[in-house]
Amino acid sequence: MDYKEAGVDISAGESLVSWLKGEQTKSREQNRTPHQDKLVSGIGGFSALFRANFQNYEEPCLVSATDGVGTKLLLAVEYGDYSTIGQDLVAMCVNDLICCGADPLFFLDYYATGKLQLDIAKPFLKSVQEACERSQCALIGGETAEMPGVYQKNDFDCAGFAVGVVDKPKIYGAHLVKESDLVIGVESSGFHSNGYSLVRKLFEKDLQHWKDQLLKPTHLYVELVQHLKNTFQGSGLKAMAHITGGGITNIPRVLPEDLGLEVFSWEFNDLFAEAQSRAQLSETQMLETFNCGYGFALVVSPDLVDAYLESIQSLVFECSTIGRVVSCGSSMTNGRWQFKRG
Repeated sequence: MDYKEAGVDISAGESLVSWLKGEQTKSREQNRTPHQDKLVSGIGGFSALFRANFQNYEEPCLVSATDGVGTKLLLAVEYGDYSTIGQDLVAMCVNDLICCGADPLFFLDYYATGKLQLDIAKPFLKSVQEACERSQCALIGGETAEMPGVYQKNDFDCAGFAVGVVDKPKIYGAHLVKESDLVIGVESSGFHSNGYSLVRKLFEKDLQHWKDQLLKPTHLYVELVQHLKNTFQGSGLKAMAHITGGGITNIPRVLPEDLGLEVFSWEFNDLFAEAQSRAQLSETQMLETFNCGYGFALVVSPDLVDAYLESIQSLVFECSTIGRVVSCGSSMTNGRWQFKRG
């Protein structure tokens, strides 16, 4: 019995690497891949090398983030649609990375399956590559692992790793936030990649009807944040939050400990209203579970909120003011946030 008979096909892995290197060459020739000139070596080696060039940074700080896609993968497997799940993976990492103001530099992925099937792996990795291009970072490398016995049939798992850089004097976060600052919510594309252990149960009886909405990839917010940084040159923007698992409770993570969030109640769109009806969850429970229509949040000075809203909308993102920073008080029964009704 050889390695292939045991379930691991080395030639298939080599074929996938060769294909991906070819795709990367095409991307480079068409000038689509950011930071390509800084790659000393990338896909195919034992490690990847990136030439650091931080001459425009006063105090460059490397920033890292890692995440996966979660059980949304099961929907991709069930419907054989792997064309967007790679964007979910990249988005879950780079959307975290940019919250402190970092510029993404490069991305690596880890892809594990029972048996490597190129008709599954290629569209997945193509989606990863395209999402990296849109996120202004280079796909510098990764790992493909065949693990027969651990994964069955078409099952697979993936993880992503992103690295960026931020200038220490320009870091956004709680140290800049003041009472009365306002919170802008930027639209999500749906559930993004969170809460799918519950979502799949809620929609299991009619998944076919909802699958297109449930498989919509997570929005990438890198271009938006870069646009706002360039437009306002740091003026007015205090902190940012990526709304993932835990919903609206992610926002207080970027607020000072003595301040909390007053949330302006909003009407859920049809997708989240349907989920609420099926789950029989209160408004509070929904906001603590899902993004409920807003996948990214910005804490902004009150005097510049209108300008930020207009700028965000210019990039075809729906947005609105969804909350205010307030002093923590005894009325905050939900930890560090509360509703402002009406």
